[in-house]
Amino acid sequence: MNKIVYVEDEIEVGELISAYLKKHDIEVIIETRGDRAEATILAEKPDLVLLDIMLPGKDGMSLCRDLRPQWQGPIVLLTSLDSDMNHILALEIGANDYILKTTPPAVLLARLRLHLRQNQPYAASPDERPSTVRQSRVMSFGKLTIDMVNRQVTLAGEIIALSTADFDLLWELASHAGQILNRDVLLQTLRGVSYDGMDRSIDVAISRLRKKLYDNATEPFRIKTIRNKGYLFAPQAWETDSE
Repeated sequence: MNKIVYVEDEIEVGELISAYLKKHDIEVIIETRGDRAEATILAEKPDLVLLDIMLPGKDGMSLCRDLRPQWQGPIVLLTSLDSDMNHILALEIGANDYILKTTPPAVLLARLRLHLRQNQPYAASPDERPSTVRQSRVMSFGKLTIDMVNRQVTLAGEIIALSTADFDLLWELASHAGQILNRDVLLQTLRGVSYDGMDRSIDVAISRLRKKLYDNATEPFRIKTIRNKGYLFAPQAWETDSE
């Protein structure tokens, strides 16, 4: 059974969602205050954190930002605030997903299960994982190394700090090196949703990845934009430190 810490100050909402998730074999621990949530999460070590934004003591955005450097599991914001800017900001500060409270429970469950599945291969501590798994989940391209088990990226010997969402995007692109992936494929794989023609979160994340991986902002050569088609991870572009 997976375990979730759900930070929600509206007791009725928390209990309704908790009851639904428990029916589907997900244990839910409810925390009602944002200023207590960080300690609860670090103590409980859940498989996923579900956050409301409007919380007493500390808002969900600030909590996500402060929690991310010390906890690498999936963080999902569940909110009634239907705002593109909030959505983009949430992804920028390390959230894996941004879901509206009006989302049908079955869809919410499906998206949470997606993040739980994606987190499963590295949920155990390194000592508990077979060495064969550790060895098979590392990709190298020239001076770039992506280690799925330890969630670590190095470029020319430098450790590149990435949020969970950014790491997952890089892993997906690198897993299909030399292939074009469009926004719909990336959104379906990483967040379990379809591209609606307006969502720019993938574009924002790609731009952030390029900056951190020293790609050329005006003429990217490592993570290329293929016009009207999508994005392509160039496997031969990592031999040097820069273009």
